[in-house]
Amino acid sequence: MRPDTEDDIGPLSPMPCFDLYAASRSVTAVYRPLLEPLGLTYPQYLVMVVLWQHEESTVREILRELQLDYNTVSPLLKRLETRGLLVRRRRTDDERSVTVALTDEGRDLRERTRHIPDVIGAAMGIDGPTVIKLREILRTITASATAHAAKT
Repeated sequence: MRPDTEDDIGPLSPMPCFDLYAASRSVTAVYRPLLEPLGLTYPQYLVMVVLWQHEESTVREILRELQLDYNTVSPLLKRLETRGLLVRRRRTDDERSVTVALTDEGRDLRERTRHIPDVIGAAMGIDGPTVIKLREILRTITASATAHAAKT
């Protein structure tokens, strides 16, 4: 809980989890008109960002990086594969493992998204050092809440 301030209005005001939720929804809303012309949802965009970084990853690596479960990521990968942006293939050395790789079309899409981080940064309305501090705080919250949830 955070201390009450003069700005607090209503019963949700002292709940930092609501502030996180509202901020997340607001930022995701900024992504929507940037991604719709590309035929991407925000979660699909995140998968593509991981692949643009690594060119190729296992499904397990994507799950770990996005902090999502298999049942969430699998349909995203299937839709992106259907669109021709990536290919999935079983590894020959371990058939339980699936490798995901960009296609030429998937690599080409990256150029059309290069402006997005700048737009999002401007929409957030905070400077670079504040972004760094915010990321530190959010990662602390994520790690702490994840550890707490694992105990229960």
